[in-house]
Amino acid sequence: MDSKRIEENDQLERVLDRLHRNLRDTEKRLQAYERDVQEQKRYLWEARDEMDHVEKIATRESIDQAIKGGEMLLDKRRRLTKIRRSPYFGRFALRRNDQATPARFYIGVHHFHDDEAGETIVYDWRAPVASLFYDYETGPARHESPDGPVKGEVHLKRQFRIAGTRIELMIDSAVHVVDDVLQEELGRASDEGMKQIVATIQRDQNAIIRDDETRELIIQGVAGSGKTSIALHRIAYLLYRFKDTLSSEDILIISPNRVFSDYIANVLPELGEETVREVSMEDVAETLLEGQYRFETFFEQTNALLERDEPAKTHRLSVKATPSFLGKLKEYAIEVEKNRFVGEDVWLSGRLVPSFLFEELFEKQGRSLPIDERLKRVAEMAEKKVGVQYHYDLTVEDRRKLKEAVRGMRHESTLRETYRQFFDWLGEPELFRTASRGRLEYADVFPLIYLKMRLNGIRSPYRNIKHLVIDEMQDYTPVQYAVLGQLFDCNKTILGDAWQSVNPYNASTAEQIESALPAASAVTLNKSYRSSWEIARFAQRISPNPELEVIERHGEEPQVIAARTAREEIEHIREMMEGFTHSEHNSLGIITRTQRQAHRLVEQLAESHAEVRLLDTNTAHFSNGVLVCSAHLAKGLEFDRVIVPQATAKNYATTMDRNLLYVACTRAMHHLALTHHGPTTSFIEARD
Repeated sequence: MDSKRIEENDQLERVLDRLHRNLRDTEKRLQAYERDVQEQKRYLWEARDEMDHVEKIATRESIDQAIKGGEMLLDKRRRLTKIRRSPYFGRFALRRNDQATPARFYIGVHHFHDDEAGETIVYDWRAPVASLFYDYETGPARHESPDGPVKGEVHLKRQFRIAGTRIELMIDSAVHVVDDVLQEELGRASDEGMKQIVATIQRDQNAIIRDDETRELIIQGVAGSGKTSIALHRIAYLLYRFKDTLSSEDILIISPNRVFSDYIANVLPELGEETVREVSMEDVAETLLEGQYRFETFFEQTNALLERDEPAKTHRLSVKATPSFLGKLKEYAIEVEKNRFVGEDVWLSGRLVPSFLFEELFEKQGRSLPIDERLKRVAEMAEKKVGVQYHYDLTVEDRRKLKEAVRGMRHESTLRETYRQFFDWLGEPELFRTASRGRLEYADVFPLIYLKMRLNGIRSPYRNIKHLVIDEMQDYTPVQYAVLGQLFDCNKTILGDAWQSVNPYNASTAEQIESALPAASAVTLNKSYRSSWEIARFAQRISPNPELEVIERHGEEPQVIAARTAREEIEHIREMMEGFTHSEHNSLGIITRTQRQAHRLVEQLAESHAEVRLLDTNTAHFSNGVLVCSAHLAKGLEFDRVIVPQATAKNYATTMDRNLLYVACTRAMHHLALTHHGPTTSFIEARD
């Protein structure tokens, strides 16, 4: 064993010993708190008849304080227990310009301060000094500290993988987070959910994570670039950076579906933060419409497009996803606003209240107020005007007549009818059609909400949110961004990939999102880490992106397996499932074009493989094993192995199909296979 390894083994032993002593001390203090609480409770009970009111209150407050102190110690014990499993992952030496010798810094997922020695042993990866580990090679370096900029020179960078008492991997590096460590991590089998990546954060990723100034940040990232993970690490960093003013309750994530929410649920707790609330766009719509309107979901809309070729529906969706549609909706709202209230002369006990007064009063009311509240205020202010003008107090009958008259000046239909009339106003009434069972088409839901906000006002139920995360940004239209902009007056992290839109007729580009959010700043992540070089290059055949950079981690070439019949294709899939069962891998995703195909495939495979699970919109838990789902539901997920059945020219033919096939293939980390019987889709033909 070389001297470096011996030195680091000794250091690890010392750190573990300190952790053990701190845990032992914490345990003793916890026991003392428990005894104290029990004694005070017993005293409160036994002396209840002898104590006066003030003493009872003081004793209860003392008990509450002891309980809070105990809870803090419980949190500390949990944190120390986590740290002990893997105390740190990096080390560097920094010689400040005002120092003669370099100081050593160990970097870990969690901060560890040795209370006995009164010194920090491991620095949290989010601490200002830890940025040196991610941002600098050996040589001159600087970082911001609470006391101002610190300049110096990095002399050593060393990385570890530690499990319990053992250093499993140790590498010295003269550059940024080393490729060897990254390659080793990327080559490992998947976990049951998204992993934290603090040990392998790259320089460009670190800049995004530590950006605490940009109010609205758009992250355009290619498949496998880690954009969702980066967004979650950014949230963890902001919670650390602004711990006095920002908590997990102040943050909201808009995520695509329940299974994805579960998939990412462990990341923040692994980083020492509490989970944050997640909702879907359908949840937002249901809240804003107060359950008054039934509508199809985005998943149902997309699935309907895949199941049936409806050019008229495709046209409707395409029109409603454009910035010009939002512009026309704004114009229409102004027009409706002008004509929705028409003042009339009102006579009260022989005194005239002119029509123009009512119109002036209506205009003065804020549009954010609900219409009924605006009418109520108009009547109240008109009453005051009459009192001032005529020195006359209205009678009860006058007040009733005035209120009825003001209500009668309102000229508008129901919200749904007003929205339907918008298309008559456009001269394109055919653009409004209902979905099955009389529900609104999903493409109409947020235009309807936008109109409601403009005309009736909506008091945002999300006023307490200080930071909003929007995932899969490409799947939301300019109208949806206009609604979100009104609802959330807060900082935002918006992420997605324009190349992964599952519904190109209902999608937004990064440029369109920037135009909808003028204060936004955009960054691009072009480096893909998820898939092997061979899988990533194969996916490039399907949807070429000249900006994409692939980490050169090599593996097996993707397979395209031909079958003579549908039965033979199923047998090929069963054989690959059997191979997966005996492999070192943990997850196999079988990804179909539609949900109906996924359901049918599960029925066929379950005959011989009972462990096969179907993912659908009701699935609340992501797990390892064999999972079958549509490409739409697979977005954001990753699997060790992926099988794409029915990769035929008939099944994958349109632009929408191309996007879905690209999404399906880019879910694979280590192994990809496509099966078919019949002519293969042209999307996977080799290109020069």
